[in-house]
Parts: sequence; C-alpha cells; structure tokens
Amino acid sequence: MKEKSLLLMSNLKGNIMKKLVLLCLAFAFSNSFYAQETALKEKVTKTKVEKIAKVKATTTDTEKEAKKQASNEKRKATITAKKEAANATSKIETAKTNTLDAEKDAKKLTSIEKRKATIAAKKEAVLNASNTRTSAIKEAKKTTKNEAAKMNESTEKTPKNADKITGEYNGKKVLTGPKGGKYYINSNGNKTYIKE
Repeated sequence: MKEKSLLLMSNLKGNIMKKLVLLCLAFAFSNSFYAQETALKEKVTKTKVEKIAKVKATTTDTEKEAKKQASNEKRKATITAKKEAANATSKIETAKTNTLDAEKDAKKLTSIEKRKATIAAKKEAVLNASNTRTSAIKEAKKTTKNEAAKMNESTEKTPKNADKITGEYNGKKVLTGPKGGKYYINSNGNKTYIKE
C-alpha cells in the first residue's frame, strides 16, 4: 500500500514538474515573442498565472486527497493489525483456559482416584480386622477349650484325697502326698517329685 501511494505521489510530482517546466518555457517563449505588446502580454500572463494557480490548486487538491487516502489506508491497516492481534491474544487466552481446565480435570480425577483407593484400603483394613478378630475369637475359643480340657485332665489326674500344701518350689506350690513324698504340678498337669 505504501509503495502504491509513493508511486502515485511520484507520478503526480513528475506530471506537475513537467507541466511547470512547459509553462515556464511557454511563458519564456511568449515573453520573447510578444515583448512589444504589453496588453497582450498582461493578458497572457494573467491566463498563465490563472492556469498555474489552477494547476497548483489541482495539485494541492490531489496531494491532499493522496495524503488522505494514504492516512486512511494506514488507519485501516493499523485497525486490521490490531484486530488480528486481539484475535491472536484471544486464541492464546482460550488455549490457556483450555489447558487450565484440562489440568483441573486431571487433578479432580487423580483426587477422586485417591479417594477411591483410600476407601478401598479402609474397606480392606476393616475386612482384615474383622477376619483377624473372628480368627482371634476362634483361637481364643480353641485355647479356652484346650485349657478346659487340661483342667479336666489335671483334675482327673490329681488324686481325690487332697494332699497338703507344705511350701513353694520355683514359684509353684509344693504338695506332700500321703506317704510323705513332696511334689508340684508342672505345666502339663503332671506331678513332678522333688528330691530332698
């Protein structure tokens, strides 16, 4: 656009210069030819001056119009450039918001997955605890049954006549039998005799 306006300006200047040179030459030649006739000379000069004024007026008008056109074209170019820049920035902003939205969605998904994993781990821990508890209860029942069975055995193995407690040996009660033998009941529920 600038090149077009510059070309137009240079063409106008060239044409104006040619016209001015021709007018000057015509004026010079007319003065030399019509030097004797002053009235005619004045008339010619008036017409020449009017023509030059017209030419100047038209050239200034065309220059003004060319300048107006150039400034209008500049304005249009700057407006379109600003619009394109605004469009580009808006596209960048939308791309940024889209990436931010995608990041937020990804974070939400990961937090949801973490929650699900935590809930699953808690459920599993509760199930394991309940399984452990039930197995502990079963184990306790077994041990109580075994202890009850041992107690029954030990009560069955101990003689029906009660022996007398006569002391302690290694933290166990020492009993004296009817014949005078000293013993204690070991962990198996059997009598262990003490040698004196």
